[in-house]
Amino acid sequence: MALVQRVSHACVTVAGRETGRIGPGLLVLVCAEPADTDAQARKLVDKLLKLRIFSDDAGKMNRSVVDVAGGLLVISQFTLAADTSGGNRPSFTGAAPAPLGRRLYERVLELAREAHAPVASGEFGADMQVALVNDGPVTIPMRIL
Repeated sequence: MALVQRVSHACVTVAGRETGRIGPGLLVLVCAEPADTDAQARKLVDKLLKLRIFSDDAGKMNRSVVDVAGGLLVISQFTLAADTSGGNRPSFTGAAPAPLGRRLYERVLELAREAHAPVASGEFGADMQVALVNDGPVTIPMRIL
């Protein structure tokens, strides 16, 4: 699953060191789930690159990140799998185990970098600080089945 935000700019730092920065483009928070596959990673990247959420000359959301030559900032975020139905402390059992999560996150990055530039990233499993200006605001949850 992913949460996509159209941004005017975004950056991520780990321990005070910037690991990724983009100007206009998409901030993509990615969460792998136990049943996710490489095929779903490919579908996610394909969808991200074709998702028409940037304005055309008439102000309609008709352009993709490719059309506007925007960046992608891809960040792993297992907390998207949070289950809050059982109480006040979320359960994250819906997230993939770390080895699978890392592999799928790295696969998404690999596929994105093969198909588009620029692609920036965070660090899997790190405590990250993400700064962004959400443009619109436009925020779209994506579940690729």
